[in-house]
Amino acid sequence: MYYFKTFLEVAGVLIVMMSLIPLVRSDYWTFRVFEYPRLQKLVLSVVIAGVYMSLFLSTDLQTLVLSGAFVLNTIYLCYLVYPFTRIASKVIQSAKTHLPENRLSILSSNVFQDNRNTAGCVSLIRKYDPDLVLLLETDNFWHQNMLSLRESYPYEVPVPLENTYGMLLYSKLELSEIQVRYLVDEEIPSIKALVTLPSGQQVQLFCVHPTPPVPGENLHSTERDKELLLVAKEVKASSLPCIVVGDLNDVAWSYTTDLFTKISGLLDPRIGRGFYNTFHAKMPLLRFPLDHVFCSTDFKLVELARLENFSSDHFPILLSLQYEPAASMEQEEPEAEPEDIELANEKISKEAP
Repeated sequence: MYYFKTFLEVAGVLIVMMSLIPLVRSDYWTFRVFEYPRLQKLVLSVVIAGVYMSLFLSTDLQTLVLSGAFVLNTIYLCYLVYPFTRIASKVIQSAKTHLPENRLSILSSNVFQDNRNTAGCVSLIRKYDPDLVLLLETDNFWHQNMLSLRESYPYEVPVPLENTYGMLLYSKLELSEIQVRYLVDEEIPSIKALVTLPSGQQVQLFCVHPTPPVPGENLHSTERDKELLLVAKEVKASSLPCIVVGDLNDVAWSYTTDLFTKISGLLDPRIGRGFYNTFHAKMPLLRFPLDHVFCSTDFKLVELARLENFSSDHFPILLSLQYEPAASMEQEEPEAEPEDIELANEKISKEAP
């Protein structure tokens, strides 16, 4: 039992450290990567605290201190996870009316460039029949095998690349003022376009896929954070309803995503509804919400769903929104404090190491 107690103590201290490390606002990957497994940390913390206290709780000072640390860490992680549970308040209300001329649906999927199941992807798109389709990690092979979509999607923005950062955007709705941009890195594209709803209302669309802060990709989150915050400032300055969609390579609860929503004023439909973990599709115990769709307060939610996988390492995500002019009066827009604006400007002006 001594060795088991020691094991629990070491494991518990490691979980506490993994919870505290993200509080360090460094861009280096070792500080950012521990933001990802929040739910996993909570489950482990609950198990370790429960077993440790049920078997070894005593008046010994070390045991009391460790027990207290494990319990406090569990409470802290519950606090962090709470907004993404169904018992939390929703920031985007569900649509109560049916206004088909003001609706649009978006299917976003990181296809995994080496995946060759293009037929599965096309079949999924045909099944759910969204208005817009955004495919990420798409090279020329994927582009050629998606040509059949042109029958249903007359508007296309192809940016096939061989570096795992290609994009393919398809739309049934009219696209205009299309821009393919390289905001931070000349090899990492993003798309900006106006989408015209059947009602004639225009919506500003941003499609993004910044690099993740992991070894082999980018050792720092500087470029990812910079790209997201540049888009956030554009959204804030826009007079149109806005949507940002893509694989952000960041979890929904990270401090960078929180800063992004405050600077942009966009809402996260996951809050109050669930995690909707999209990555890693083939590792059930290691899944995080990396694929996102954020929208302005002009929209209400019709549908949010994680779809079936077609051999990718990401699950596709489907979002259906309804534009309602009065919705912004009923939904609270995230607001940035002066220190948030200062931090965002600092990150935008910071050069990658």
